[in-house]
Amino acid sequence: MLTHPEFDPVAFSIGPLSVRWYGLTYLFAFVCFALLARLRARRGSGPDWNGQSIDDLLFYGVLGVILGARLGEVLFFRPDYYFAHPLEILMVWHGGMSFHGGFIGVLVAMWFYGRRHGRGFWEITDFIAPMVPVGLFAGRIGNFINGELWGRPMSEALPWAMRYPWVDDLPRHPSQLYQAAGEGLLLFALLWWYSSRPRPLRAVSGFFLAGYGILRFGAEFFRTPDPGIFSSLGLGLTTAQWLCLPMLLAGIGLIAHAYSKRHDGDPPVRATGGDSLKRT
Repeated sequence: MLTHPEFDPVAFSIGPLSVRWYGLTYLFAFVCFALLARLRARRGSGPDWNGQSIDDLLFYGVLGVILGARLGEVLFFRPDYYFAHPLEILMVWHGGMSFHGGFIGVLVAMWFYGRRHGRGFWEITDFIAPMVPVGLFAGRIGNFINGELWGRPMSEALPWAMRYPWVDDLPRHPSQLYQAAGEGLLLFALLWWYSSRPRPLRAVSGFFLAGYGILRFGAEFFRTPDPGIFSSLGLGLTTAQWLCLPMLLAGIGLIAHAYSKRHDGDPPVRATGGDSLKRT
């Protein structure tokens, strides 16, 4: 049985300033987003993008991720605790960032970005969707380093069973690594491949929603459930699984809608080389 390394959450210190691994994983995610977005722009994916527009997009996205993810953690998963300790809402370096809250925050931020810069909402979300799983991968690695969101008990006979000493001596699933591999690496590979060819407007966004919804729903069976505000709804589902169901349904609906026929007002699909194509 493996034992969690119990990493020091502080990566390094400069005088009184401590830089935490959790913050570095977010920095890694934002840098990867900027680089991959430029690569997609050079391949002609979606509307015309340049370095300045991508930087502006990233700025809005960063605000949406941080504010939304923290508020999602506070409102969806631990409202009683944070309302009793309101100052800790600001301590994001301690961890506690909800994907579903961050997702909503990014959607709101992208809407504001589109309004200000004259870009269609679905054009923006189709463009950014393939880069999002890289951020999910980085965030789950940060969870593993922080020693949070550990898995459910499992058989110690399996070679990757892991003990979290500050929790108990039971062998557990390293669910943070499962999620890093599934919602991060696997979903990134599938979305990057899917978006490398011309797709109808909304299809890439729908693929992301459905793909994440399925992978996160499955991962919850290996992760110790968070209490959350929906944990009492029954059927043995966790709060995160309840939140994934509308994502999955919305993703399937968007894909079906995208491929059904060309919709009035939709711009033509762009090929990866920049050529315009008609949808059938």
